[in-house]
Amino acid sequence: MRGIRFDIHDVTLHTDAIHRGGGQIIPTARRVLYSCQLTAEPRFLEPVYLVEIQCPESVVGGIYDVLNGKRWLVFEESQVMGTPMFVVKVYLPVSESFGFIADLRSNTSGQAFPQCMFDHWQILPGDPMEVKSKPA
Repeated sequence: MRGIRFDIHDVTLHTDAIHRGGGQIIPTARRVLYSCQLTAEPRFLEPVYLVEIQCPESVVGGIYDVLNGKRWLVFEESQVMGTPMFVVKVYLPVSESFGFIADLRSNTSGQAFPQCMFDHWQILPGDPMEVKSKPA
């Protein structure tokens, strides 16, 4: 959870000091906090890599072949001036990245050189409360 704060504004406690304590507040507060979380339609956040791939122009198609079927977003593709090298920058969810480098190397005959860096968090599509959704 991120950016959450709960304030308790009014509490009526037992007048006798021996009966006062966390046992009066904690169980009720726990139920209220759980209810607030569930009614807020919670979502999971997933980490996303920024993948920078350097490769010759001849194997750029092989990169796209590997990325097909994955949840990725190419946001920049540029040629390095004065060279036959291309730089492709992709956002790739970490969960989709397992085996990615091996597939990329085999599809491009080892001519593509990826570098993965954590970039940001994004909301995982789907409701974690629905049994058949991906986050569940």
